[in-house]
Amino acid sequence: MIGVGKMKQYTNVLDKPLSKGKQEVSLSAFAFLFSEVVQYNQTQVDNIAELERRLEDAGYAVGARVLELLCHRDKGNRRETRLLGILSFVHSTVWKVLFGKVADSLEKGTEHEDEYMISEKELLVNRFISVPKDMGTFNCGAFVAGIVRGVLDSAGFPAVVTAHFVPMDGQQRPRTTILIKFAEEVLRREARLG
Repeated sequence: MIGVGKMKQYTNVLDKPLSKGKQEVSLSAFAFLFSEVVQYNQTQVDNIAELERRLEDAGYAVGARVLELLCHRDKGNRRETRLLGILSFVHSTVWKVLFGKVADSLEKGTEHEDEYMISEKELLVNRFISVPKDMGTFNCGAFVAGIVRGVLDSAGFPAVVTAHFVPMDGQQRPRTTILIKFAEEVLRREARLG
């Protein structure tokens, strides 16, 4: 018998450890599934704002689960308690797990104290989506904005998170900026912590 005693047999999937495993998903499979999600939701709504809201809601559920998994796997069930810590966690760790690389930039808003921006030159969810002219400014980045909102809300940092296209000089496609506007309670807590 080959391999006897080398591998522990699990009777239930819940008994298996949460190992890192292979973290890659076929890009074509993801693109196909995501386009089906967009098309399905498109048939269920009447306007672009509602479609973006539905994509954001779908992303929110993903974000909450990603935070739980990463906190359990990488941080020993510890969560960030500081504003810059959670933003750095989203910008680097969460982005790397979801998209295979760190986000292009994380910036603080210049006009408002409570605004931060995560920018990506070519966001994966927008890469394979062609938007018809009648849909105007539809941005599939709403799904990623929902993921970010799910992570932040689940970590105790309530925020309004939206996705926007920002034109770039010399580029055909605009970059996507995820705008994060934190609730007042988050800023008060951060000020108290020093």
